[in-house]
Amino acid sequence: MSFRHWPMAVAALALASPAFGQETLSLEDALARADLSSEADTSASSDNPRLIGPVAEADAAQARIDQARLRPNPQLSVEVEDFAGSGAFTGLRATEYTLAIGQQFELGGKRSARIEAAEALASVANTRTDLTRADLALFVRTRYLAAVSSEARLKLAAEVVERNRELARIAQALVEAGREPPLRAMRAQAALAEAEADEQAAKAASMAARTALFALWSDEPGSQSIPSAFPAIAIPSDEIGPENGLSYRLARDEREAARAMISRERSLGVPDPTFSAGIRQFEESGDTAFIVGVSIPLPFSNRNQGNVRAAEAELRAATAREAVVLAELRQRIAQAQSDYLAANSRVQTLSLASLPQAEEALQLVQIGYRAGRFPLIEVLNTAEARDAIRASLIEAQEERGRAAALLIRLATQFEGADQ
Repeated sequence: MSFRHWPMAVAALALASPAFGQETLSLEDALARADLSSEADTSASSDNPRLIGPVAEADAAQARIDQARLRPNPQLSVEVEDFAGSGAFTGLRATEYTLAIGQQFELGGKRSARIEAAEALASVANTRTDLTRADLALFVRTRYLAAVSSEARLKLAAEVVERNRELARIAQALVEAGREPPLRAMRAQAALAEAEADEQAAKAASMAARTALFALWSDEPGSQSIPSAFPAIAIPSDEIGPENGLSYRLARDEREAARAMISRERSLGVPDPTFSAGIRQFEESGDTAFIVGVSIPLPFSNRNQGNVRAAEAELRAATAREAVVLAELRQRIAQAQSDYLAANSRVQTLSLASLPQAEEALQLVQIGYRAGRFPLIEVLNTAEARDAIRASLIEAQEERGRAAALLIRLATQFEGADQ
């Protein structure tokens, strides 16, 4: 496709986009589509590929707890001795048959340490699942805000095109009436062409934002349209405690899992005896006898000391990561709160003071231009100033929404934590 056909292709794509549908996708609808609505059962299975993996890993960790509770299986042994030899051992006359059952007994608290380690790893997996859900909710909110922002910019671009088209019409009429030089009409046509190019770019950006949003739960954009008005995202009313946050909870669970692994590795250094009992039959005499036995490894060199040292090092690393995560969470919370307050103040100033003044100034200049009191360049400059304020307001609203979404994410707690 040649470059000159690009605007027509973008326009066709926009006309085919769900923005022309009847149903509007709200933020709550987007969260529900991603299986993240407040009414959704977090224990139920999800069709969202982004959630299937973490949930399956949590199920696998739970299955490992069941496996850790199992004890060693008994051992059955069969021995045949003194057969197919020479002399007195020719054939099967002197054969001895031994049938025995052995059972390994775990010492050193192996079973309890194994269960504790499996439960600690399951806690890590569950927290990671909740963390994935919280991160996905953050992605849905931020991408929804980006899509709304793109729709608002597209709406602004369309209004600019309509305004510049009207200004171009008035400029041409004034030129034909001899009240304006031809240069004024050329300037108006150039401004109109620039506005139309900006509108095509805004359509492409809107389609890209929609695609990014719908990719969070499906592969293709749906049939619902995105509004151009920003949703109200309420920030947490209570103070956000980093100690209850999911990121810190995960670091703490990883530290506890590392501690449990030390106990498990130490228990593996204790040898386990195997006791056996059975019956031996002598083929030559037909006599039978009971036998008992015990076997135990001799830990001369291998006492699992290498794995114990490795587990202890991993505990030190996990403890350090926990401290780092806590410090970073405090900084992120403070930064997000500051960003929200700054963006909210900017929104209030732009919407309540700057924009109304710019709208009034543009209206007065347009009236004066139609009456021939102001030149075209004055109208264009005033309109550009108003449009810049509207664009700044859109940006500030998106920034405020992003900061609110991040605060919600940072305030999200583990399901088992005290609310």
